[in-house]
Amino acid sequence: MTAQRINTRLVFTTAAAAAALFLAGCGTATPQAQTSSTPASSPTSSASQPAASGTATGPASSAPAPAASTPAAPGLCKAAGLTGTIDSTGGGAAGSVYMKLILTNSGTEPCVLKGFAGVSLTADANGAPIGAAATRDESTPAAELVLAPGQTGAATLRYSQAANHPDCTMAPAAGFRIYPPEDTASLFIAQPRDACSDAETRLLTIGVFQAQ
Repeated sequence: MTAQRINTRLVFTTAAAAAALFLAGCGTATPQAQTSSTPASSPTSSASQPAASGTATGPASSAPAPAASTPAAPGLCKAAGLTGTIDSTGGGAAGSVYMKLILTNSGTEPCVLKGFAGVSLTADANGAPIGAAATRDESTPAAELVLAPGQTGAATLRYSQAANHPDCTMAPAAGFRIYPPEDTASLFIAQPRDACSDAETRLLTIGVFQAQ
């Protein structure tokens, strides 16, 4: 009876030890979670990349068109490019004769005629003036005339009869010496008249040039 109890205890102890070992072998370890502190890198967009140095990003600029040249302004009418005539059909009054001094552009380029001509009576085409030069009639303001080739400008020329001036020292004149405005050269227009050789007697009055 005693021997049987001992065997029973041994069997129980052995079974308990085997069960403990079995349970210990069946236990599973919990796997450790892997974490990363580095965020995943995103691909860089090609649109954000700066343009390569020296690469044109806009449309090619075209060279500016050359500016049109401005035509030169016409110069003053000079004696060498003018022809002159006297129109004596204007009539007279109180011992005076009213005429038109007409200058025509005989050149090939336009020219400007403005202001008063210098007018004197002269002995001949190459002679010196006789007496006083014409007095300017400034009642009409001067206007700038641009004369194309062949065009004319006219100014009123008044001649007072020399015989009406008692202090006149009379001398024959072959015509008029004409100096265009702002010109030192002159032209001659044949028109026989009586002149006064003294400088005090004034026989001539000239107005401004106007369009003909």
